[in-house]
Formats: sequence, structure tokens, C-alpha cells
Amino acid sequence: MATYKIAVIPGDGIGPEVAAEAIKVAQAAAKKYGCKLELTYFNWGGDHYLATGELLPEDALDQLKKFDAMYLGAIGHPKVKTGVLEKGILLNLRFGLDQYINLRPVKLYPGVWTPLKDKGPKDIDFVVVRENTESLYVGIGGFFKKGTPDEVAIQEMVATRKGVERAVRYAFEFCRKNGRKKVTLCDKSNVLTYAHDLWQRVFWEVGEEYPALEKDHAHVDAITMWMVKNPEWFDVIVTDNMLGDIITDLGAMIQGGMGIAAGANLNPEGLSMFEPIHGSAPKYAGLNKANPLAAIASAGLMMENLGEKKAGDAIEQAIIKALGEGHIKTLSAGGEKSTSEIGDLISEFVSE
Repeated sequence: MATYKIAVIPGDGIGPEVAAEAIKVAQAAAKKYGCKLELTYFNWGGDHYLATGELLPEDALDQLKKFDAMYLGAIGHPKVKTGVLEKGILLNLRFGLDQYINLRPVKLYPGVWTPLKDKGPKDIDFVVVRENTESLYVGIGGFFKKGTPDEVAIQEMVATRKGVERAVRYAFEFCRKNGRKKVTLCDKSNVLTYAHDLWQRVFWEVGEEYPALEKDHAHVDAITMWMVKNPEWFDVIVTDNMLGDIITDLGAMIQGGMGIAAGANLNPEGLSMFEPIHGSAPKYAGLNKANPLAAIASAGLMMENLGEKKAGDAIEQAIIKALGEGHIKTLSAGGEKSTSEIGDLISEFVSE
């Protein structure tokens, strides 16, 4: 029996509640399909920071590298200035562990409402591959004459051949391995004529190695329009860190909202981290009202990434059954089923 060591960071707000249900479901899938999850919990987050002044211990990355996967609930605390935890924990983990792919499935499940008129599950089913360690997020820049009328703020965009190529190649490989047909490059190369010129050249050069796949390109403003008007046009989208951050939130809305949006921060050669893309929603913390489906779907991505595809598929099929058959009627917090009841329901369906 394969045993996988999982580092769990429950985090802030509703994070501990939804993470508990995600782990519950993952354990049910592991039991059914003959593997074992060995869990170790870390209390990093807002409460830990407020109590100790520490975001991550100095040896955090060394501690984590002993694990097969990481699971994160949510990060964000109302008593901590926005950006402190996100940069100090999330970005440090992504950059420090070289989790260079952010993978976001955008999939409308049966029974889920979408704001797009006349669109259904057959129309909304694509994946965004977002480069996860470069662009404007590296934090290169600074202030000059800060706080004066002459203030200047500079933030530099970074794109390396290595970073761009490995993201583009991952997108083409993902498309090929998963039976998809088209990869679309999303950029702003008509304005960002240096960084995104590199993306353009790399995309078409790497694309030549995949003659069976369709290649397409659109600027990000067109992508956002077409995601609303014609989401069925997309199969796999590859893009840079900043643009990916934006379009995946739009993707979440057209698939029914943050309550169903799962995410993965991948280092295909190392340690990957799985999390729902919603925030910590502190007003719902401790009330057992938050919908944990996004967290549970993220656990499904984790199982699949560990090589337990049957377990990952079982989690997704359980979510589809629960939504499609009307067992769960809303993705919003405060529905007729509590956080733990939804976790119990999906676990039951997985175990059947």
C-alpha cells in the first residue's frame, strides 16, 4: 500500500473548516483505492503571525521538502494588513518551492448556475495554465520620493526564457495527455512588447513540437470578452502570472463562483501545493456554514497529482453527483447543508 506524506496548512478564517472536509474526503478516497495519507499539520497563518511575529520559520522550506504534497485551506486575516500574509506565506512558498505552474480547471458542473445565458456544462470546460513564479509578482522595484508630490513607484515585469518555456511546454503536454485539442496563448504583446514578445516566440517555437494540437493566440482583453461570450472556444489557456491571476477569477465566476473553484500550485519535479482559490471569509469562520466543495475539489487534484487518478476521479464524480442530483443546491455559505454535512455527503458518495 502506497503511503503519501501530506503537509496540511489549515490557515485562517474558514480555512481550517474547509480543509478538514477536504482531508476527510481525500481519506475516504485513499481508503477505497488502496493508499494511505499520513498527515502533518502546520499552524502558519494570521493567528500565528499575530502571536509570534513570524510568517514562516527559517527552515520552513526544508521541513516541507520531506512531504509528497501540501494542502492549504486559506490565508488572510482581518487583523493583518492585506499583502503581508499573501506575500510572506503564499508567494514565499510558491517561489521557494519553485511551484512554477498554477493550474486552474474552469468547469461548469451539472446543476450549477452560471451567469452566462444559454451556456451549460458542455460549453464551459477548459483549463488555465498560469506561470506562477515570474511577471510583476517577483517584487523588483521600489519607491523614489515616497509620500511626496513627486513620488515615483516602479515595479518591473520579469520574464525568463526558462520560466516561459517550461510553462508553455507544460500547457502543451497537459493538452496532449488529457485528450484536449487546442492551446491558446493569452498575452498583451501589442503593449508589453518585450516580455510578451518572448512569450510569443516561445509559444510558437514549442508549438511546432506538437503538430497534432491546434494553436491559437488572443490578447487578454479579447480573452475576457470571449470567456463570457464564447467559453466553448477554449480548451487550454497558457498565460503569465499577472494575467492568469485575473482571468482565473473570471473563470471562477462563469463556473458558478469561488465556492467551486479549485487550484493547484505545481512543481512537476518537486513538491506541489493544493488549495481552493477562495479567500478566508472571516465572517463565516467557526460557523460551520462555508461550502467546502472548492476545497474538496482541490483535494481531488492533489490525489490525481500523487498518481492516484482513480481516487481523484472518484472525488470529482462524487461532486458531480451531489450537484447534478440536487443534494447540494447552492455553492454559497449558509446553504441548507453545513460545512461538515457536505463533507460527509461527498465522502459517502466516494465510498460507494
